[in-house]
Amino acid sequence: MFRSLAFSALALLATSACHDQASGGTGARAQIRAVGSSTVYPFTAMVAEAFVAATPDARTPVIESTGTGAGMKLFCAGIGAAHPDIADASRRIKASEYRTCRANGAAALLEVEVGLDGIAFGEAMNGPRLALTPADLYRALAAAPGGRPNTARTWRDVNPALPSVPIQVYGPPATSGTRDAMAELILTRGCEEADASARQLATTSPDAHKARCTRIREDGAYVDMGENDNLIIQKLQANPQAIGVFGYSFLEENEGAVRGLPLDGVIPSYDAIADGRYPGSRPLYIYVKKAHLEAVPGLAAFLAAYARAWGPDGPLVRRGLIVAPADVRARSAAVIARQTPLDPATLR
Repeated sequence: MFRSLAFSALALLATSACHDQASGGTGARAQIRAVGSSTVYPFTAMVAEAFVAATPDARTPVIESTGTGAGMKLFCAGIGAAHPDIADASRRIKASEYRTCRANGAAALLEVEVGLDGIAFGEAMNGPRLALTPADLYRALAAAPGGRPNTARTWRDVNPALPSVPIQVYGPPATSGTRDAMAELILTRGCEEADASARQLATTSPDAHKARCTRIREDGAYVDMGENDNLIIQKLQANPQAIGVFGYSFLEENEGAVRGLPLDGVIPSYDAIADGRYPGSRPLYIYVKKAHLEAVPGLAAFLAAYARAWGPDGPLVRRGLIVAPADVRARSAAVIARQTPLDPATLR
């Protein structure tokens, strides 16, 4: 869902704007701007609220929920006042996205892992109580499981132990980090479990492997709901035989309206995601342009506030964030403190 947050009621306007020092231009922007993941959005928004409350002379941060892919496109378009300072991401930046950033002058990026989340599958409280595996989901959602067009119409078609309920899955669009993570963490795993030849393709033909394992069918079984997680909840209420795909934090936020489906017998929960037992665990990130740290007032302090908020006793846990391991938090805090740029050689 596209959301924009401007805390004007909370913030006092600064007396002057910052010149566009990041690119040597003459534009001006005195407030922090972040775009990207709808999953990370509420956490960045909460940090922004606390930052403004603690910094009376701060300008109003603008936080927009555009989806990870669309956010990266905006973020990597350039440096300077016209371009965002921060990209929220529910997956790691892709090598292709980084190349766009670099080509547009934003080669020095801080990569900060802020915590964990999970790819959750949920159904209405009066749903059929499906218990699925990654292989079930792959056979149900892949465009060509095993290299053949998908003809499955019910869950029983993919697994005789499942009920004869129509396959109907409401989920995020192709530009969403949640969908990317679903493809990487769930569908690819299910593909390689269900199809032994797929594991060989990963080495011999990565493009063919990706097409077989992660391309989603387009015949109506999977319904693209855009970036609107609330609409998925509404659709599940109207069609209780369907299932939805969203981040665990959103599932937790709507406890009572939907319940999480077990994957490989593990129900999505804070503890199961934190210790890695749940198959859909994933890290969440923010990316920051180093060139903007001195040019945009308060940006460095904002990042420091983020680091203070993501710990076990921090406010982001109460908002649904799953705390990253201590060594990850320490590494992310060091990236912020030292302004250490991402090494692009680690990307894919």
